[in-house]
Amino acid sequence: MADSKWPLHRLLSEVIGSGPKSAADMDPQQARAAAVQLLTGSPDPTTLGAFLLANRWKGNTPEELAAYVDVMRSESVHTAEPTVDPVDCGANYDGKQRTALLGVAAGIVAAAADTPIVVHSGDRIPTKAATTYTQVLDALGVRTDRSPAESAAMVDEVGFGFYYQPRFNPLVHDLLDRRRAMGVRTFFNTVETLANPANATVHLGSFYHLAFARKLVETIQQAETLPFERVVLFQGLEGYDDVRPELTTVAEWHDGEFVDETLESANYGLQIVEEDLQVECVATSSATITHEVLKGKRTGPFADAVALNAALRLRAGGTVETIREGIELAEHTIDAGDAAETLAALTDHD
Repeated sequence: MADSKWPLHRLLSEVIGSGPKSAADMDPQQARAAAVQLLTGSPDPTTLGAFLLANRWKGNTPEELAAYVDVMRSESVHTAEPTVDPVDCGANYDGKQRTALLGVAAGIVAAAADTPIVVHSGDRIPTKAATTYTQVLDALGVRTDRSPAESAAMVDEVGFGFYYQPRFNPLVHDLLDRRRAMGVRTFFNTVETLANPANATVHLGSFYHLAFARKLVETIQQAETLPFERVVLFQGLEGYDDVRPELTTVAEWHDGEFVDETLESANYGLQIVEEDLQVECVATSSATITHEVLKGKRTGPFADAVALNAALRLRAGGTVETIREGIELAEHTIDAGDAAETLAALTDHD
C-alpha cells in the first residue's frame, strides 16, 4: 500500500523534480511509495510522465532501483518455479536492430549440456521496440504466449523456458503505451530485466559500461525479494545479452565479491567481428541461424559466437569453471547432436 504522505506530485515538487541543484534522491520508503502508485494507483498521465522523466534526469540510485524491483515483484510479478534452478537470462527488453539474436541458440546449447536456462521478455518494448526473444521464438514456431506455470513446465521438460511479460508481469506491461509516449528509456527498462519469474538463484545480463554493472549488482544486493546468489554480466552487443565479439568486459558477483575481467574472443581461436553478425531481418535470420548452427549445418562466425555465448551461460550455471571449457563443451554438444535434439524438443513442445 502506498505511503499517503508521499503522492507522486509531492515527490516531484519536493524531492526528485525540484531542479538540477536541489533535486535529491528518494529514500527506500519514498521509492516504494512511488512504485506502488505507478503500478497500482492509475496515476494521472502527465504526473506519471513527469515522474519518469525526472528519474531519468536525476539518475537512480541502487536503493531506489531496489525498491522499484521489490514493489514490482510483490505487486505485479507472478512467479512459477521449475523443479530445477535455471540461469535467469534477463536481456534488455527493447531488443536488437542490426545483429543476429544468439541467446536462443546459446541457451539451447547450454540446456542440452545440462544447464537449464530461462529467458523472459516482452513485445516491442520502447525505446528501440526491436527484436527480442519473443520474435525469434515466434519465428521458430515456439508458442510464446504462455502462463508462468506453462513456462516453468517448459523449463523442466526441455531445459529451456520462456516467460512472457504480459502473462507474468501484467502491471508493468499495462504501462507500455505510456512508456512509448515518453520517447526515452525509463527505469522500467532496468527493473523489468530483474523480474526473475522463475525465482532463479543465478542471473545473467548485460551492460554498456562497468559502472552500470556495479549499480546492477548493488541493486540486487539491496533488493529484499531477489534470491540471486550469483550474477554474471557482460558488455552486450546492442545492449542485449549477446556478448560483444573481439574485446569485452565480463563482471561477476559471487560470495560477496565483485570481479571483472577482459575477454578477447581471439584468445580462444574465435575470429569474430561485429560486422560478421549483422543480418537483414533480425527475427527470421536469427531463427534460421539457430536451426543451422544447432544442426551442425553452419560453421564460421555465427557458430563461434553461439559457442562463446553458450560458454558464458555454462560458466554462470556452474557447469564449467572457465570460458575455454565452456566453448569446448558447447562445440561438443553441437557436434554430438544434443543441441539439435533439444531444439527439436523445444519446437515440438506444446
